[in-house]
Amino acid sequence: MLELGIKTLLGYLIGSLNGSLLLGKLLGGTDVRTVGSGNAGGTNALRARGKWFALGAVIIDVGKGFLAAALVPGLALPGVAPDPSLSATWVTLACAGAAVVGHCYPLWFGFTGGKGGATTVGVLLALSPAVLVPAVLTWLVVVGVTGFVGLATMLAAAALPVSVAFTRFSGQLELFVFLLLLALFIVFTHRANLGRMLRGEENRMVGLMLLRRPR
Repeated sequence: MLELGIKTLLGYLIGSLNGSLLLGKLLGGTDVRTVGSGNAGGTNALRARGKWFALGAVIIDVGKGFLAAALVPGLALPGVAPDPSLSATWVTLACAGAAVVGHCYPLWFGFTGGKGGATTVGVLLALSPAVLVPAVLTWLVVVGVTGFVGLATMLAAAALPVSVAFTRFSGQLELFVFLLLLALFIVFTHRANLGRMLRGEENRMVGLMLLRRPR
């Protein structure tokens, strides 16, 4: 259990390197949490600091998710013997999940971060890139029709366990459980978006919509 605990903690600490907040510290300027939706994710970074800042933030967030899921589980820890009773799959999933949690509740930035979308992409690139295909398609369709990035992210996350259940459930129980919990967590982190949509206050990314009303 010591190996699992330390590696999960490392995954969380890597996830805590929030891209928007890290770049904000390095480059100076406005803290994205003080403007717009107050979220330290890619969408609010785009609105607050522009496309190049947002692109850098997303690259960091995707990259750290990938590293946490691909590198940390296989690390040889000094003084910590590998636990033969541990499933390598569950260690990997624990590190991946911890990175997403770290992004949303970063130790380095007062536990106020983003909503986990980009970091989820990173961990899935390491775990099972194929499951991203239906999720990305869902995201593109929902954004193209509605312009709501938060809604698209939630539905894309929901598509992850559904796609595994319908295409690869046999022998993939661990991945299915992980993706189901991840989808629920992503919906939880987007609860404010749901509230704004219900009140008619949610901003649309009009530039991404395919079906725009003519002016």
